[in-house]
Amino acid sequence: MTRLHARLRRGAAAAVAAGLLVIFLPAESAYSQPTPEPTASASASTAFPQLTPAVATQLDKAVTQVMREANVPGVTVGLWVPGKGSYVRAFGVADKATGARMSTDLYMRIGSETKTFTVTALLKLVDQGKVGLDDPIGKYVDGVPNGDRITLRELAGMRSGLFNYSMDPGFFKALTSDPRRPFTPQELLAYSFKHPVQFQPGEKFDYCNTNLILVGLVVEKASGQPLAEYIKRNVFEPAGLKHTLFPKAAEFPTPHAHGYTDQTATGKVQDATDWNPSWGWAAGAVISDLNDLRSWAHTLATGTLLSPATQAQRLKMSPSGLPDTGYGLGIFNVAGWIGHNGSLPGYESLVVYLPEAKATLVVLLNTDINYKGSEPSTLFGQAITRIVTPQHIFKLPAQPAGQ
Repeated sequence: MTRLHARLRRGAAAAVAAGLLVIFLPAESAYSQPTPEPTASASASTAFPQLTPAVATQLDKAVTQVMREANVPGVTVGLWVPGKGSYVRAFGVADKATGARMSTDLYMRIGSETKTFTVTALLKLVDQGKVGLDDPIGKYVDGVPNGDRITLRELAGMRSGLFNYSMDPGFFKALTSDPRRPFTPQELLAYSFKHPVQFQPGEKFDYCNTNLILVGLVVEKASGQPLAEYIKRNVFEPAGLKHTLFPKAAEFPTPHAHGYTDQTATGKVQDATDWNPSWGWAAGAVISDLNDLRSWAHTLATGTLLSPATQAQRLKMSPSGLPDTGYGLGIFNVAGWIGHNGSLPGYESLVVYLPEAKATLVVLLNTDINYKGSEPSTLFGQAITRIVTPQHIFKLPAQPAGQ
């Protein structure tokens, strides 16, 4: 089982896989079936509390407590529930040097939330008949270990057995010695392919950024377009996302928050705002904002860009070995909340949707520094959902070290 971001702060190489962009996604046998958009019911509608001023005060206290304990510079939170109201707040600072305040209109790097866009692009090609989920990756990309056996489904579902390039010590050294350098997809794959496969395809779940680099290359091969262009035309634009982009290098639209990380060569905290996210590419490079991600959470969970049959494939959750969690195709289910989280140096995101209440939760913050072995985005998600959905608490439990 992949070692989760939150548990890997043991030395330099571990720090890469731990934080870089590894955003964990869980699964459990209880989530072995697709999660449909449910019809409204009296019980579902009354389970979620009205977002009254009193509840908002509770949420304010919970969020600020996490900020204080985990030393988070700034965070924005959006919670929207039809018929129950909304809670949208910005806390703390966007720039520690100037003291500029965090606000709800800032662009943010979103890390592995990128995976949801890349896999959606793949599934659009499935609907167009240009690729099949059970095609072997070797049909599209040469030189992949077990490439004649690993399917696109296994790549998108994190069950390929390939080594995670962001766990490679050489990659960590290259990134931290010059975090503004560009990486090509082929360079990233080379860090992975020099390692033996970890297990046979489909044998188990293992979160691995290598999988999404390969999915990105499949999208390019099957569409005949650069990945960023295909996603823009076939995912961002149809979804109505006007403040979401796939950067070519380190460009970062304004206004944006500065991001702070300890994933550095020395372990000291640095400003990672202008680091080049090309090392994450199809697995973690995308930039977005709070309102776009509010819209995207619903689009992703309800499948409005895909055929019902293909969306059902995406939402078919497989076991991850963690309690009350499941992983589908580039999407996870944690205690009923479906979506994804993301992390890369300086930034974290959490973008999830609770179908039974049609509730959307988005959390964006400008640090990826763990607190007591947990990602701060998870701590915020847990604190918020404990108040509003105590029967659906978002938490990614720790794994035993070394797994």
